[in-house]
Amino acid sequence: MTSRVVLASRSPRRKDILQQLGIDFVIDPPDIDETPHTKEAALGYVQRISAAKADLVAKRHPQLCVVIAADTTVELDGEIFGQPQDLDEARAMLTRLTSQLSNRTHNVHTAVSVRYDGHCLGGVETASVTMRVFTDELLDWYLGTGESLGKAGAYAVQGHGSALVVAVTGDLSTVIGLPVALLTSLIEQCGIDLASLQS
Repeated sequence: MTSRVVLASRSPRRKDILQQLGIDFVIDPPDIDETPHTKEAALGYVQRISAAKADLVAKRHPQLCVVIAADTTVELDGEIFGQPQDLDEARAMLTRLTSQLSNRTHNVHTAVSVRYDGHCLGGVETASVTMRVFTDELLDWYLGTGESLGKAGAYAVQGHGSALVVAVTGDLSTVIGLPVALLTSLIEQCGIDLASLQS
């Protein structure tokens, strides 16, 4: 029996990843407060937000729907970098994530939550991204693309932001926003054959 899949996200990157997997799904984004709690650790934050998204959307759909939610954040020296509100904030974030002296590395955490027929599963993956030393001119060019908005840490490694990145250690799909190995493992733990979700 084919289960209906609901992606609890408006992220075009997550949509692209599910489409690449051949999964047939609908989109139902949640509307929740994503403000970090005082002194909240980045790992706990992404897991809390991902679970909250999944729980909210699962209430709107039958139990036999597979609800997939995720949340991504960038962390540097214990500080959480979410999505910038405007280009000025994006510039400030990218400036913090880089150094004028040497390449600097930060962590990207993506938590995934799956809800299906009473199953409440979740996990988190972490990848490391090393940013190159870049000039003000390169930063101005990148901000001018408009790609920074709507991205945790104000860059998209799979887009023009690749010009700012020296290396990724770990799963690239974690940085993009939906770690594939973790997602498919959670689906299988629900007792679902991945082939049954494909169109």
